[in-house]
Amino acid sequence: MVTLAAPAVMTALALAGQLTGVGASGTAAPLEWSAGGPLTVDALPRVTYTAHRGGALEVPENSMSGLMTAFERGTAQVLDVDTRILRDGTLVAMHDATLDRTTDKSGPVRALDREQWQQVRVMPRPSLHGNWRPERPPTVAEVLDRFGGRIVLLLEVKDTDGLVPLAKMLRERGLTRSVLVNSHWPAEAERAHKLGLRTQLWRDARQMRTDRPQKWRTFVDVLDVDYKARDQDLKRAVTSGIPHIWAHTVNSTKQRDRVLRLGCDGVITNAPGRLARTRVEGPVPALPLSEG
Repeated sequence: MVTLAAPAVMTALALAGQLTGVGASGTAAPLEWSAGGPLTVDALPRVTYTAHRGGALEVPENSMSGLMTAFERGTAQVLDVDTRILRDGTLVAMHDATLDRTTDKSGPVRALDREQWQQVRVMPRPSLHGNWRPERPPTVAEVLDRFGGRIVLLLEVKDTDGLVPLAKMLRERGLTRSVLVNSHWPAEAERAHKLGLRTQLWRDARQMRTDRPQKWRTFVDVLDVDYKARDQDLKRAVTSGIPHIWAHTVNSTKQRDRVLRLGCDGVITNAPGRLARTRVEGPVPALPLSEG
Protein backbone atom coordinates (compact mmCIF):
# COMPACT_ATOMS: atom_id res chain seq x y z
CA MET A 1 0.00 0.00 0.00
CA VAL A 2 1.27 3.50 -0.84
CA THR A 3 0.90 6.16 1.86
CA LEU A 4 0.61 9.74 0.62
CA ALA A 5 1.97 12.69 2.52
CA ALA A 6 -0.68 15.17 3.66
CA PRO A 7 -0.17 17.71 0.82
CA ALA A 8 -0.26 14.89 -1.71
CA VAL A 9 -3.48 13.59 -0.18
CA MET A 10 -5.11 17.00 -0.58
CA THR A 11 -3.91 17.28 -4.17
CA ALA A 12 -5.26 13.81 -4.98
CA LEU A 13 -8.63 14.62 -3.41
CA ALA A 14 -8.85 17.90 -5.29
CA LEU A 15 -8.06 16.17 -8.57
CA ALA A 16 -10.65 13.48 -7.86
CA GLY A 17 -13.21 16.19 -7.26
CA GLN A 18 -12.39 17.82 -10.58
CA LEU A 19 -12.63 14.56 -12.50
CA THR A 20 -15.88 13.39 -10.95
CA GLY A 21 -17.52 16.80 -10.85
CA VAL A 22 -17.90 16.79 -7.06
CA GLY A 23 -18.34 20.31 -5.77
CA ALA A 24 -17.84 21.81 -2.34
CA SER A 25 -21.22 20.47 -1.22
CA GLY A 26 -20.14 16.91 -2.04
CA THR A 27 -22.78 16.49 -4.75
CA ALA A 28 -21.99 15.46 -8.30
CA ALA A 29 -22.09 18.22 -10.89
CA PRO A 30 -23.15 17.24 -14.42
CA LEU A 31 -19.80 17.25 -16.19
CA GLU A 32 -21.49 16.90 -19.53
CA TRP A 33 -22.58 20.54 -19.19
CA SER A 34 -19.11 22.06 -19.21
CA ALA A 35 -17.90 25.49 -20.25
CA GLY A 36 -17.47 24.23 -23.80
CA GLY A 37 -21.12 23.28 -24.12
CA PRO A 38 -23.05 20.05 -23.66
CA LEU A 39 -20.98 16.90 -23.92
CA THR A 40 -23.74 14.58 -25.07
CA VAL A 41 -24.33 11.98 -27.73
CA ASP A 42 -26.52 14.46 -29.59
CA ALA A 43 -23.64 16.96 -29.85
CA LEU A 44 -21.39 14.56 -31.78
CA PRO A 45 -20.33 15.45 -35.36
CA ARG A 46 -22.07 14.21 -38.50
CA VAL A 47 -19.49 11.42 -38.89
CA THR A 48 -18.38 10.02 -35.54
CA TYR A 49 -15.34 7.84 -34.96
CA THR A 50 -15.39 5.47 -31.99
CA ALA A 51 -12.12 3.93 -30.79
CA HIS A 52 -13.10 0.27 -30.34
CA ARG A 53 -11.53 -0.99 -27.07
CA GLY A 54 -9.43 2.17 -27.31
CA GLY A 55 -8.37 1.33 -30.87
CA ALA A 56 -7.12 -2.24 -30.55
CA LEU A 57 -4.99 -2.21 -33.72
CA GLU A 58 -3.11 0.83 -32.45
CA VAL A 59 -3.00 0.51 -28.63
CA PRO A 60 -3.33 -2.24 -25.98
CA GLU A 61 -7.07 -2.87 -25.75
CA ASN A 62 -9.03 -1.72 -22.69
CA SER A 63 -5.87 -0.34 -21.08
CA MET A 64 -5.51 3.05 -19.44
CA SER A 65 -2.44 3.93 -21.51
CA GLY A 66 -4.28 2.93 -24.69
CA LEU A 67 -7.35 4.99 -23.82
CA MET A 68 -5.20 7.99 -22.89
CA THR A 69 -3.34 7.71 -26.19
CA ALA A 70 -6.57 7.56 -28.18
CA PHE A 71 -7.95 10.52 -26.22
CA GLU A 72 -4.83 12.65 -26.66
CA ARG A 73 -4.56 11.93 -30.39
CA GLY A 74 -8.05 13.39 -30.86
CA THR A 75 -8.87 11.12 -33.80
CA ALA A 76 -11.94 9.60 -32.10
CA GLN A 77 -14.89 11.39 -30.54
CA VAL A 78 -15.96 8.32 -28.53
CA LEU A 79 -13.94 5.85 -26.47
CA ASP A 80 -15.29 2.29 -26.30
CA VAL A 81 -14.58 0.18 -23.22
CA ASP A 82 -15.85 -3.32 -22.35
CA THR A 83 -17.01 -3.99 -18.79
CA ARG A 84 -16.99 -7.14 -16.66
CA ILE A 85 -17.93 -7.67 -13.03
CA LEU A 86 -15.73 -9.30 -10.39
CA ARG A 87 -17.03 -11.60 -7.69
CA ASP A 88 -17.12 -8.74 -5.17
CA GLY A 89 -19.16 -6.52 -7.52
CA THR A 90 -16.28 -4.38 -8.80
CA LEU A 91 -16.72 -3.36 -12.44
CA VAL A 92 -13.55 -3.63 -14.53
CA ALA A 93 -12.42 -2.94 -18.08
CA MET A 94 -12.14 -6.29 -19.88
CA HIS A 95 -13.60 -7.80 -23.04
CA ASP A 96 -13.22 -11.54 -22.53
CA ALA A 97 -14.81 -13.64 -19.80
CA THR A 98 -11.34 -15.04 -19.10
CA LEU A 99 -7.96 -13.44 -18.51
CA ASP A 100 -6.06 -15.73 -20.87
CA ARG A 101 -5.91 -13.77 -24.13
CA THR A 102 -4.89 -10.27 -23.04
CA THR A 103 -3.21 -10.60 -19.62
CA ASP A 104 -0.45 -12.45 -17.79
CA LYS A 105 -3.00 -14.46 -15.81
CA SER A 106 -5.54 -17.16 -16.72
CA GLY A 107 -8.99 -18.19 -15.58
CA PRO A 108 -12.38 -16.47 -15.28
CA VAL A 109 -12.45 -12.72 -14.68
CA ARG A 110 -15.43 -13.17 -12.35
CA ALA A 111 -13.39 -15.41 -10.04
CA LEU A 112 -11.27 -12.42 -8.92
CA ASP A 113 -11.94 -9.77 -6.31
CA ARG A 114 -10.67 -6.19 -6.44
CA GLU A 115 -7.45 -6.96 -4.57
CA GLN A 116 -6.62 -9.81 -6.95
CA TRP A 117 -7.46 -7.59 -9.92
CA GLN A 118 -4.67 -5.25 -8.84
CA GLN A 119 -2.18 -8.04 -9.55
CA VAL A 120 -3.30 -8.59 -13.17
CA ARG A 121 -1.25 -7.08 -15.98
CA VAL A 122 -2.35 -6.34 -19.54
CA MET A 123 0.24 -7.73 -21.95
CA PRO A 124 0.59 -5.62 -25.13
CA ARG A 125 0.57 -7.61 -28.36
CA PRO A 126 4.02 -7.75 -30.03
CA SER A 127 2.51 -6.51 -33.31
CA LEU A 128 1.60 -3.11 -31.83
CA HIS A 129 3.78 -0.19 -32.88
CA GLY A 130 5.35 1.77 -30.07
CA ASN A 131 6.90 1.09 -26.69
CA TRP A 132 4.09 -0.43 -24.66
CA ARG A 133 4.65 -2.01 -21.27
CA PRO A 134 2.59 -4.41 -19.16
CA GLU A 135 0.19 -2.47 -16.96
CA ARG A 136 -2.64 -3.00 -14.51
CA PRO A 137 -6.02 -2.98 -16.27
CA PRO A 138 -8.33 -0.26 -14.95
CA THR A 139 -11.58 -0.50 -13.09
CA VAL A 140 -14.63 1.14 -14.67
CA ALA A 141 -14.60 3.73 -11.88
CA GLU A 142 -11.07 4.71 -12.88
CA VAL A 143 -12.11 5.04 -16.53
CA LEU A 144 -15.08 7.23 -15.60
CA ASP A 145 -13.03 9.40 -13.28
CA ARG A 146 -10.31 9.90 -15.89
CA PHE A 147 -12.47 10.50 -18.97
CA GLY A 148 -16.00 11.27 -17.80
CA GLY A 149 -17.05 14.72 -18.96
CA ARG A 150 -13.99 14.99 -21.23
CA ILE A 151 -15.14 12.72 -24.09
CA VAL A 152 -18.20 10.62 -24.86
CA LEU A 153 -17.77 7.07 -23.59
CA LEU A 154 -19.29 3.82 -24.85
CA LEU A 155 -19.41 1.11 -22.19
CA GLU A 156 -20.42 -2.40 -23.23
CA VAL A 157 -22.06 -4.43 -20.47
CA LYS A 158 -20.71 -7.95 -20.95
CA ASP A 159 -22.26 -9.27 -17.72
CA THR A 160 -25.92 -8.38 -17.36
CA ASP A 161 -25.70 -8.10 -13.57
CA GLY A 162 -23.29 -5.22 -14.11
CA LEU A 163 -25.97 -2.93 -15.56
CA VAL A 164 -27.54 -1.69 -12.31
CA PRO A 165 -24.25 -0.88 -10.56
CA LEU A 166 -23.04 0.84 -13.72
CA ALA A 167 -26.19 2.97 -13.84
CA LYS A 168 -25.59 3.97 -10.22
CA MET A 169 -22.00 5.00 -11.01
CA LEU A 170 -23.12 7.13 -13.96
CA ARG A 171 -25.85 8.86 -11.96
CA GLU A 172 -23.46 9.62 -9.10
CA ARG A 173 -21.02 11.24 -11.52
CA GLY A 174 -23.60 13.16 -13.53
CA LEU A 175 -22.69 11.29 -16.72
CA THR A 176 -25.95 9.69 -17.83
CA ARG A 177 -26.20 11.82 -20.96
CA SER A 178 -22.61 11.50 -22.16
CA VAL A 179 -22.07 7.75 -21.71
CA LEU A 180 -23.63 5.18 -24.02
CA VAL A 181 -24.36 1.75 -22.56
CA ASN A 182 -24.13 -1.03 -25.13
CA SER A 183 -25.69 -4.49 -25.11
CA HIS A 184 -26.44 -7.28 -27.59
CA TRP A 185 -30.09 -7.75 -26.60
CA PRO A 186 -33.06 -5.42 -27.17
CA ALA A 187 -34.52 -6.30 -23.77
CA GLU A 188 -31.30 -5.23 -22.05
CA ALA A 189 -31.22 -1.99 -24.05
CA GLU A 190 -34.79 -1.28 -22.97
CA ARG A 191 -33.86 -2.02 -19.35
CA ALA A 192 -30.94 0.40 -19.59
CA HIS A 193 -33.25 3.04 -21.06
CA LYS A 194 -35.67 2.63 -18.15
CA LEU A 195 -32.72 3.20 -15.80
CA GLY A 196 -32.25 6.60 -17.42
CA LEU A 197 -29.22 5.72 -19.56
CA ARG A 198 -28.33 6.44 -23.17
CA THR A 199 -28.40 3.12 -25.00
CA GLN A 200 -26.63 1.39 -27.85
CA LEU A 201 -27.70 -1.93 -29.36
CA TRP A 202 -25.40 -4.22 -31.39
CA ARG A 203 -26.79 -6.43 -34.19
CA ASP A 204 -24.81 -8.77 -36.43
CA ALA A 205 -25.35 -9.33 -40.16
CA ARG A 206 -27.43 -12.47 -39.64
CA GLN A 207 -29.76 -10.79 -37.16
CA MET A 208 -30.15 -7.76 -39.41
CA ARG A 209 -31.72 -9.88 -42.17
CA THR A 210 -34.92 -10.20 -40.13
CA ASP A 211 -34.63 -7.23 -37.73
CA ARG A 212 -37.24 -4.49 -37.78
CA PRO A 213 -35.26 -1.82 -35.96
CA GLN A 214 -38.06 0.75 -35.98
CA LYS A 215 -39.52 -1.27 -33.09
CA TRP A 216 -36.61 -0.13 -30.93
CA ARG A 217 -36.57 3.58 -31.73
CA THR A 218 -38.24 4.56 -28.46
CA PHE A 219 -35.41 3.16 -26.33
CA VAL A 220 -32.29 2.89 -28.53
CA ASP A 221 -30.12 5.98 -29.08
CA VAL A 222 -27.46 4.32 -31.27
CA LEU A 223 -27.92 1.19 -33.37
CA ASP A 224 -24.57 -0.57 -33.72
CA VAL A 225 -24.75 -2.45 -37.04
CA ASP A 226 -22.49 -5.03 -38.64
CA TYR A 227 -20.66 -3.46 -41.59
CA LYS A 228 -20.88 -6.86 -43.35
CA ALA A 229 -24.68 -6.62 -43.53
CA ARG A 230 -26.41 -6.39 -46.90
CA ASP A 231 -27.07 -2.95 -48.38
CA GLN A 232 -30.83 -3.31 -47.93
CA ASP A 233 -30.45 -4.25 -44.27
CA LEU A 234 -28.19 -1.28 -43.57
CA LYS A 235 -30.62 1.03 -45.36
CA ARG A 236 -33.51 -0.35 -43.27
CA ALA A 237 -31.56 0.49 -40.12
CA VAL A 238 -30.69 3.97 -41.39
CA THR A 239 -34.37 4.79 -42.06
CA SER A 240 -35.66 3.22 -38.83
CA GLY A 241 -36.01 6.45 -36.86
CA ILE A 242 -33.22 5.50 -34.45
CA PRO A 243 -31.15 8.71 -34.10
CA HIS A 244 -27.69 7.28 -34.85
CA ILE A 245 -26.52 4.29 -36.89
CA TRP A 246 -22.85 3.32 -36.39
CA ALA A 247 -21.13 0.48 -38.27
CA HIS A 248 -18.92 -2.03 -36.44
CA THR A 249 -16.06 -3.05 -36.65
CA VAL A 250 -14.76 -0.95 -39.56
CA ASN A 251 -10.99 -1.10 -40.08
CA SER A 252 -10.49 -0.12 -43.72
CA THR A 253 -11.29 3.01 -45.70
CA LYS A 254 -13.25 0.94 -48.23
CA GLN A 255 -15.50 -0.43 -45.49
CA ARG A 256 -15.93 3.04 -44.00
CA ASP A 257 -16.79 4.74 -47.27
CA ARG A 258 -19.42 2.11 -48.11
CA VAL A 259 -21.31 2.41 -44.80
CA LEU A 260 -21.17 6.20 -44.90
CA ARG A 261 -22.56 6.22 -48.46
CA LEU A 262 -25.42 4.03 -47.24
CA GLY A 263 -26.27 6.62 -44.60
CA CYS A 264 -24.51 5.53 -41.40
CA ASP A 265 -23.31 8.48 -39.34
CA GLY A 266 -20.47 6.78 -37.48
CA VAL A 267 -17.95 3.98 -37.49
CA ILE A 268 -16.58 1.90 -34.63
CA THR A 269 -13.00 1.04 -35.47
CA ASN A 270 -9.86 -0.59 -34.14
CA ALA A 271 -7.84 1.92 -36.18
CA PRO A 272 -9.25 5.39 -35.45
CA GLY A 273 -5.94 7.11 -36.12
CA ARG A 274 -5.64 5.71 -39.63
CA LEU A 275 -9.28 6.18 -40.65
CA ALA A 276 -9.77 9.65 -39.22
CA ARG A 277 -6.73 10.93 -41.13
CA THR A 278 -7.84 9.42 -44.46
CA ARG A 279 -10.23 11.35 -46.68
CA VAL A 280 -13.66 9.85 -47.33
CA GLU A 281 -14.10 9.05 -51.02
CA GLY A 282 -17.42 10.24 -52.34
CA PRO A 283 -20.13 12.40 -50.74
CA VAL A 284 -21.54 11.70 -47.31
CA PRO A 285 -25.34 11.95 -47.59
CA ALA A 286 -27.49 13.96 -45.23
CA LEU A 287 -29.17 11.98 -42.49
CA PRO A 288 -32.23 10.23 -43.99
CA LEU A 289 -35.80 10.61 -42.92
CA SER A 290 -37.48 7.85 -40.95
CA GLU A 291 -39.56 5.35 -42.89
CA GLY A 292 -42.26 5.75 -40.24
